[in-house]
Amino acid sequence: MTEPIQIRPLTAGDTASALAIYNQAVLESVASWDWSPLSKKDWRDWLEQHSSGRQVALAATAGDDLLGFAAYGPFRAKAGYRDTVEDSIYLRPEARGQGLGGRLLGQLADQAAQRGIHVMVAALAAENLASIRLHAKLGFAETGRLPQVGQKFGRWLDLVLMTRQLDTRPAPSPG
Repeated sequence: MTEPIQIRPLTAGDTASALAIYNQAVLESVASWDWSPLSKKDWRDWLEQHSSGRQVALAATAGDDLLGFAAYGPFRAKAGYRDTVEDSIYLRPEARGQGLGGRLLGQLADQAAQRGIHVMVAALAAENLASIRLHAKLGFAETGRLPQVGQKFGRWLDLVLMTRQLDTRPAPSPG
């Protein structure tokens, strides 16, 4: 019998599995533009940033098995961007293509909207067509392409920016 998939908060207890998923993406893909695997300390810092305040980090599990995770964090550091976030989604290779990324991203966007986030941004390698399709399916629109702004594996990478507006409230007054 296959365990049902649960979406829950990503916790420090998920460190070993989440780090393995992320570091595989670092070493084998352009999903992350990091060049070197993260350490446990790097991961703890990342998780703390992505699960504090209005930030959210989610885990997809089947029983005790972590299949993937999604999170959002600050888009840019300046105050004017406080209601805009950037998402990240990472899945184990065998968990891809089964709708899990869509479930994670959908819940991530819902939770962001509940926390007053106005826009979610996806910054994706142009060749990561699966992620571009996933975001488009969930209402993200391509809003820009930046040619050759990154590099990995000895080649230049183009960046695709996609956005989804999560609410329609007017901008708050400064202060």
